[in-house]
Amino acid sequence: MGIIIALLIGLLVGVLAQFLMGGGLGWILSIILGLIGGLVGGFLFHVLGINIGGLFGQVIAGLVGACLIIFVVRLIKR
Repeated sequence: MGIIIALLIGLLVGVLAQFLMGGGLGWILSIILGLIGGLVGGFLFHVLGINIGGLFGQVIAGLVGACLIIFVVRLIKR
């Protein structure tokens, strides 16, 4: 059940990040973006000493990480 919840959170985070940053990647890439964004955001929050627990914290960390990934990819593409 945890994998399904992680995929749903990844999808939500990926779609929200694409909405905020612009662009459309499709469902599969949105899930991947959200999952990787969750890892990046979680690591970034840990390094900065920010601790937001629960589902809300996971979504916020994932959203920050996914937006950061989109931003870096756009910088590299230019």
